[in-house]
Amino acid sequence: MVPASVLNEGSPQLLGCFRSVLCPARFSLRVLTVYCFIFLAVTAFLGSKMHVKHYLSAVLHGLPALAQSSSSSQSSSSSVASSIPQSTGAADHFESYTIKAENITAKLIPYGARLTSVLVPDRDGNLQDVVVGYDDPKDYLKDTETNHTFFGAVVGRYANRIKNGTFAVDGTTTKVPKNENDGLDTLHGGTVGYDQRNWTVTAHSDSSITFTLVDNGLEDFPGDVITHAIFSVETARSPENPDGLPQLTSKLVSLALTEKTPIMLANHIYWNLNAFKEQDILNDTFLQLPLSKRYIGTDGILIPNGTILEVADTYNGAADFTTGKLVGQDIKDTKGLCGDDCTGYDNCFIVDRPLQYSAPNSLVPVVRMNSSTTGISLEVATNQQALQIYACNSQDGTIPTKPSQQKRNGNDGAKNINQYGCLVIETEGWIDGINNPQWGQLSDQIYSPNTAPAINWATYKFGTIA
Repeated sequence: MVPASVLNEGSPQLLGCFRSVLCPARFSLRVLTVYCFIFLAVTAFLGSKMHVKHYLSAVLHGLPALAQSSSSSQSSSSSVASSIPQSTGAADHFESYTIKAENITAKLIPYGARLTSVLVPDRDGNLQDVVVGYDDPKDYLKDTETNHTFFGAVVGRYANRIKNGTFAVDGTTTKVPKNENDGLDTLHGGTVGYDQRNWTVTAHSDSSITFTLVDNGLEDFPGDVITHAIFSVETARSPENPDGLPQLTSKLVSLALTEKTPIMLANHIYWNLNAFKEQDILNDTFLQLPLSKRYIGTDGILIPNGTILEVADTYNGAADFTTGKLVGQDIKDTKGLCGDDCTGYDNCFIVDRPLQYSAPNSLVPVVRMNSSTTGISLEVATNQQALQIYACNSQDGTIPTKPSQQKRNGNDGAKNINQYGCLVIETEGWIDGINNPQWGQLSDQIYSPNTAPAINWATYKFGTIA
């Protein structure tokens, strides 16, 4: 039997050992190995609870690059600029990767873990690119330096806006860079958000790709976070997709490693289902938000003012898409809805799940849209609690459409991305929920080493209408 005095002496040493492993001052191969096992255990449990098909295998594919990502992150953490691709060099960050299945082909690049193209058939069987962006991957860097549209990127560590660039976690106040409205708020993670980071390709097959990013307190957010952005395409028949329609799936899986911290990622994809055969989407694109009877009220710069509004009772029902209508049907009544001197949509719509969905993070269809011009339809399902809808109100026709899109259109259609020429769908949590605890959203926006990972899961299912 071991004397009690020895046990008493050994316990602090044992606790200290665990503390040094789980809460290290710096990362090491030993620490990364421990976190790999923690990541596997937690995500396997969560995957079984959420019925996430093939989720564990996707996580396993992402794990081999953790050490590589951490090493590169450590080497560059002393300089924010070193994390951003320069105009010369770093060509691998702009390498285009293709994933494909029957009737769907998607292209992505590591810079911002960015979706650059999705080809799907229209009603006549002709392939159309329904994603807004650039043919030349390096143009996304030029965009960041000029218009900064966030075309196709993963945005984070906290998507959408943070009032005053300030939030508190357990009484500790954190300030992050304020990069919008002349320094009044933070947009999409700060001055150099995830959209400008060089993600590492950790797995790539014919039909899937995984990007990984190690965030060692970037943009002054607390703690370290590892994120896997997993994209896949398929046409397999399933209970959720009984007709085997072309489908893109995105899973953004983030693990807080060292501290409690806000995490809310989103895909910032601009869609145009008429593939720029029309000058805008107002009169040919039908939009339905079947579960969004409410939206979050905002001030003139789109910061939440604490109110929750009914779509049917404000702006003459212009924000009511519950039964569906053309994007432009009521746009004349939206002046001020998207901020001061703005007409259009840029709003956070709340997802209210029906009672039959017992789990608050169950995957549910939240968007249905289609183009009468091409016949292409899109259904978006997600496990998130809200979605931001932006109708490209600020586009002014100065950015050209892709030459490949113009070629498919026979040099007809839109040559530039005009106002209301596209629609952004961001599946995410409630905007600035971290500064509005009365909404009860903190459990979906604050994560720690003791919680499950933050998972943003979305599917994009394509079809055609007559």
